[in-house]
Amino acid sequence: MTSHYLTEERLMIQDVARQFTKNEVLPIANELDPIQGKIPMALRKKMGEMGYFGIRMPEEHGGMGLGVFEYCLIAEELSRGWMSVASIIARASSMMTVGGWSEAKRRECTAKAAQGEYLAAVSLSEPNVGSDLASVSCKAVLDGDEWVITGNKYWCTFADQADYISLLARVEAPGQEDQYKGLKTFIIEKPRDELPNGCQGSAIPKIGYFGWNTFELAFDGCRIPKENIITGGGGEGFKNTVSWLNVARAHTAARSIGLARGALEDAMAYSHERQQFGVPISDFQENRFKIARMAAQIEAARALMYDICAKMDSGQTCDKEASMLKWFASEMAERVTSDGLQILGGAGYTKLHPMERYWRDARLTKIFEGTSEIQLRIVSDRLLGKPTQRANS
Repeated sequence: MTSHYLTEERLMIQDVARQFTKNEVLPIANELDPIQGKIPMALRKKMGEMGYFGIRMPEEHGGMGLGVFEYCLIAEELSRGWMSVASIIARASSMMTVGGWSEAKRRECTAKAAQGEYLAAVSLSEPNVGSDLASVSCKAVLDGDEWVITGNKYWCTFADQADYISLLARVEAPGQEDQYKGLKTFIIEKPRDELPNGCQGSAIPKIGYFGWNTFELAFDGCRIPKENIITGGGGEGFKNTVSWLNVARAHTAARSIGLARGALEDAMAYSHERQQFGVPISDFQENRFKIARMAAQIEAARALMYDICAKMDSGQTCDKEASMLKWFASEMAERVTSDGLQILGGAGYTKLHPMERYWRDARLTKIFEGTSEIQLRIVSDRLLGKPTQRANS
């Protein structure tokens, strides 16, 4: 799709990412996803060389100095190959908001992150806390010059391979009027391929999102330096998390669109090759109309994404719009990948084709970064105001 959003520079960025995905990401995904293999370090190194971990970081810190638009533009292309690869670029963050660190350490770690050499595992959810992050109960208690972390976390992807865990924890009991009080974001540095001292964990068996493991974690007296806490970038831990989630939801939309596009392109190719009753199945009207509907839905989601990403880059908050986008694109991706699988028929239900990977991973996009139901709650609250009474369930 061409539009006034796609400048010559952005078209070049898109084309380079598309070729990189075709040549580097897709072959590895087709080989490793069926056996649940991990994203290779060699691929991560190439992505670092391409600048994909530092898309939104300032050039002075080793990044590309681009915006949310380019971030999502590249994420769509990478997700067309393997959603996990499109996801790993979100594990690199600027460390300039770690107020207790020296300027030298902040700059060093940010530069390493921009090259993919200092990546995070984000730990928000808990066994009894998903979308309701204000109910986080994992605690951090200050003991001299160290924070002591105690509590359980769930759905922490990349916990073993990451260089640090970004953890949302409570330093005070929530007040009756402000349940968000006391939530802070902590940096738990650790050796790569290990869990931190004072932390045990086990991988959660999943039906998709392969390439890395997702963990249940138990912190029991995990100690970190007092200065390893996010103090800049907008204030309290919950506010920082919400701000981060707006961009994360746009990123999820981009990943959803990439998955849907993979399903569409593969379904189109297969429909030309597969013959029944003496003709290609692309001649059958139902398949033709199905493909037309798939393509239209992808274009609609992409147009919405471009518009909202541009608004984010202009400085608008876009919490309602980010939720609209995440809901629309993820719901679309499940429908489109399911239609693509149907076009392949029995072949689509095998691991001999990547279609089933797109389908499995698309189903996850409706759950993480806030479920579809949570997105609709956010949007309706912005449009109608909050209900006069809301059940605690």
